[in-house]
Formats: sequence, structure tokens, C-alpha cells
Amino acid sequence: MTYGNGSEKKEKRQVYLDYSATTPVKDEVLQEMIPYFTQKFGNPSSLYTVGQESKNAVSLARERLANLIGAQPREVFFTSSGTEADNWALIETAHARSSKGRHVITTKIEHHAILHTGEVLEKEGFEVTWLDVGKDGLVSPDVLRAAIRPDTILVSIMFANNEIGTIQPIAELAKIAHENEIIFHSDAVQALGNVMIDVTELDIDLMSLSAHKIYGPKGIGALYIKHGINLPAHIYGGAQEMKKRAGTENLTGIVGFGKAAELAKINLSDHVIQVTELRNYFIEQVTERIEDVFVNGSMEHRLPGNANITFKYIEGEALLLLLDMAGVAVSTGSACSSTSLAPSHVLESIGVPVEMIHGSIRFTIGDFTTKEDIDYVLEALSESVLKLRKISSVSRDSGW
Repeated sequence: MTYGNGSEKKEKRQVYLDYSATTPVKDEVLQEMIPYFTQKFGNPSSLYTVGQESKNAVSLARERLANLIGAQPREVFFTSSGTEADNWALIETAHARSSKGRHVITTKIEHHAILHTGEVLEKEGFEVTWLDVGKDGLVSPDVLRAAIRPDTILVSIMFANNEIGTIQPIAELAKIAHENEIIFHSDAVQALGNVMIDVTELDIDLMSLSAHKIYGPKGIGALYIKHGINLPAHIYGGAQEMKKRAGTENLTGIVGFGKAAELAKINLSDHVIQVTELRNYFIEQVTERIEDVFVNGSMEHRLPGNANITFKYIEGEALLLLLDMAGVAVSTGSACSSTSLAPSHVLESIGVPVEMIHGSIRFTIGDFTTKEDIDYVLEALSESVLKLRKISSVSRDSGW
């Protein structure tokens, strides 16, 4: 298949640039998982040999994930997803500490797993302060400090944003919370495997994680709970997950998460260098080849593979569809809300005008991206933007 106009038709290829939405399972991860579907399938709670083999596999995975984030294995609790971990952290912390106060602080740019959970808490009578961020997407420590009240019981600020890739000053924000004896939670789903995380050095109390962002399987996440933080159980029934989360363990998912965490730890430095170089090359080429574009979010404090770019005078969905026709997969916003016509709450929060928000695309680069892929996307992107601007009803004269 081909795309292009005139005599220079290009061979169509498939290029995936939506690694912040999800990642493919690495072969090493899959190979480690396979035996636990068919041969080592025992229930980890069983006392016989096949059950104990499964229990040992869960323990190894817990150790591997703990090693990736600088935690102790006893502080890692497996969940069904990062979303469940967010729900557990916010709801159970709020309920457990409600006698001390009913005020929670988070930000306007959180993932919907935090935003919607905060709204639930508001319906239950808690008061939530939604912090503003700067144009670069960063939370100012002074803004957090000013929002704290005597009845504040929880601060939840994401480690890195899923749309614009902004990395927050987590250590400083956590310190402010602890100076006021407040629990500090961070959604680190996007940060895991992309930046160095040491929960001890950062002094994080609770942290949400997910496997499918680090080349592991879907349907498995985790919540880090610092030793000494008495977070109530989230699901009741059996004694699984140290009596914190009942239900037979997702054995294959846990094994896969553990292996993915091990690989992420080993490859972190190379991963960051590789995807940062490709990301920077991509942004440089886009800004050179295409007029009237700008990058959203901080370039200094940014996830290595993230490039969120606004293209003036076009609709992002139309651009996404043209790129898809050329074999390129990208996103117009966070994957969890990409089917919504509502403008990105993250881009709104950093001051991007609504009409420009609709012309924004998130490109995210991963371990399997090559320079040839990027060059192919640059050609398809340049051609698609030019085509859309020629037929667009919005022009430079319209005030954009």
C-alpha cells in the first residue's frame, strides 16, 4: 500500500507512536508468563507443590517490582490496574483519616482515575481543592503550601502527566505534605520505567503503578504502601495480598508485571537515552518542516518519549485519521478519553485556547520505535497537515 501525491508514492508501513496509551508485551515477558497459563497454574493460596510454585512466583514478582521503585516487597500490593490503585489510595485514605479532617488536595491535570474519584469524595462530603498548574504544566510548591489547611488529610499529585509528559517536583511536594503531617500519594503510572523512582528518597507514602505501560500485560497494577501507613483493605474476602486485597491472584499478570519491572530496571538508562534522542529529533524536525506549531508542556521536566504538539488551523481528529490511513497510530489526548469530543482538561489547565486544543496531537515514542519510523511519520505528518490546512475553514485570518 502507498500514500502520497504525484509521482513520489511511499510504501505504507505501520508505526505505533502511542506508547503512553499502552505498550506491546515484550517477548521476554510473554515467555515468562506462558508456563503459568498451562503448567504452573496452581492457586498461590494452596499448600500443595503446584500452589507453592505459584506463590513463589508471586513473591519473586513482588521483589522485582519493589526493586524497581526502591521499596520493600512487603510494601507492594497487586491490583487489577493503576485505576484501582488510585481509587484504593484516595478513598480508603480519606475514609480512614476522616476524623482528622475532610480536606483533600489534588491537581486539575490528574488522570481521570483521580479526577473522578475526587468527585466521588466530594459527593460524600469531603472538600477537594483542585490545584492550578503553570503554563509548563508544573505544580508550584508555593501553590500547594498555600492550599494546605488544618483539616487537610491527603495530597495526591501525579508523578508525570499522561498527556503532556510533565514531571512534577515530587520530592519537594511530598516534603511539604509531610511537614504538615499529611499523607502524600502519587499516580506514577506514566513515570514507571521512564524515570528513576526511589520511593524512600522521595518519601512517598502511596504510589499507583501499572504493568501495561512498561511492556507488561494489561489487567495488572499495584499500589505501593509505605510501611507504617495503615491503609485499610479495599476488597474483602480472602487473605490475599497480605489481607489487603481479597481475590485469587492474577498469577500470569503478576508474573508478567514482575518480569517487565526487572527489564525496566536493567534497561532504564538505555531506554531514556534512546527515546529522548528520537523525541528531540522528532520535535526539531516537526518545528522545522511545519509552520504554526508549538509544543505543550515543559521541555526540561518531561517524560523522555512524550511530544504533545498543537497544529494550528486544523482539527486533531482529522489529522489522527489521516495519519491512521498512512499507518501511523497516535492520540488526540489521553487514551482513556480519546473518544470524547470535550477538549483536553490538561491543555485547558495550561492555558491552551480551546480552538487550538482541538488541533493537538500526542506522539509518544517507545523501545520499538526507530529513526526510520520517525522519518516516515514526519513525511506523512507534513503531507497530512498541508492537506488539512488547504481545506480548513479556519485560517490565519480567523484569529487563531
